[in-house]
Amino acid sequence: MRKTALLFAGQGAQAAGMGKDLAEKYPSARRWFDRANEALGYDLASICLNGPEAELTKTENAQPGIFLVGWIAFELLKEHCPGLKFDAVAGLSLGELTALTSAGAMSFEDGLRVVRQRGKFMQEACDATRGGMAAIIGLDELPTREVCLEAGVTLANLNCPGQIVISGEIERIQRAVELAKAKGAKRAIPLQVAGAYHSPLMAGAQPKLEAELARIKISPPSIPVISNVTARPHDSQISRLLVEQVCNSVQWEKSMRYLLSQGFNRFIELGPGAALSGFMKRIDKNAEMLNVADAASLETAVKAVMAG
Repeated sequence: MRKTALLFAGQGAQAAGMGKDLAEKYPSARRWFDRANEALGYDLASICLNGPEAELTKTENAQPGIFLVGWIAFELLKEHCPGLKFDAVAGLSLGELTALTSAGAMSFEDGLRVVRQRGKFMQEACDATRGGMAAIIGLDELPTREVCLEAGVTLANLNCPGQIVISGEIERIQRAVELAKAKGAKRAIPLQVAGAYHSPLMAGAQPKLEAELARIKISPPSIPVISNVTARPHDSQISRLLVEQVCNSVQWEKSMRYLLSQGFNRFIELGPGAALSGFMKRIDKNAEMLNVADAASLETAVKAVMAG
């Protein structure tokens, strides 16, 4: 028996042209792009569809852009799979807000606006600090934690076995990269990012995000939505956990293992890129993984879902 969870992409998945063939092929996708522009008061659609890349990669554009394309993928999947049944949702970092919106915890417009502001607040925190991140490949969690402790940095993303992202002050990240290599990491790569996401250097964004979330209506989700902070379904403390998430580690591997332990065996990644599909292959190669990022992948996913 299939038990399906939907997964929503996070920052880093953005690419100029994302959603373009969906908008060209499906009128409903174009309408969502227009609706997003109206909600935000600027032309996010053009930035997603046409770039330039430098404008799209700005955090305040990348985050709502990924939210929007993930949402459109979700709506198109529902449109083409009448009666689509899914029993849980999760999202990586900003994708957690897309997941909450898909479960009815907030309206599309509110979710989009909060993500836009979240990106803006995080960019301001980046500008006020000298932070960076690095991917540590092929080193287990325990020795990576030892590296973080010695270098004075933080675990930012625990994505899957053998892939962990660390975050902190730029000089400390450079030290951590050297230490990780000395401990046997296959690769330790500084990332081209604006700052130290999911670390204490993002603390400046937290009170602003808390105030933004207080302005919108947040309802109990209709299905379980997995929190990045706890790797368990959200309870009544949705706003608190979303604020904590800005500085806390993203517990993605634990979140996926929780869903697997609950009997989920089909996962559908929604939004640009296929990073979450790659993570799942490292977590459980037997799990069925589909994704919807463009017209071709939508057609493939629809066929698989409709086949049962």
